[in-house]
Amino acid sequence: MKLSLSLALFTAFFVASCSEEPPPPNTRHRVASYPPTRTEEYPPPQQPFNPNGPAQPPGTPPTQTGAVSPPPTAAPTKVAKGDYPYGIPVPGKPHLVESPYSPGKYIDVEGFPPGTEVKDPYTDKIFLVP
Repeated sequence: MKLSLSLALFTAFFVASCSEEPPPPNTRHRVASYPPTRTEEYPPPQQPFNPNGPAQPPGTPPTQTGAVSPPPTAAPTKVAKGDYPYGIPVPGKPHLVESPYSPGKYIDVEGFPPGTEVKDPYTDKIFLVP
């Protein structure tokens, strides 16, 4: 009984797998159509960023707000070498100094002669090597 049931089931699967199915209907694929891209020889000029200017939504062109003010005529004055503070030497460590701008922070000044301007990496301010 089990053998005949197994044989009948196997035959049913075999006949079902051998039957021909109609081929799927031909579907036509459309080619994607994208809007034409603008091909300009040069991109538009970059507008300067003004953090104090009015906020504009993205994608809107900047507008002119009257006459542009002339650039400042007085150039910023260079600070004289004597106006910078000196670093504070760390006792027992010959190449380390303490920054005058950030107390407790040590800076390695090995290779810099005394009187050289050095930038404090913590505050980006300049001080002199003692």
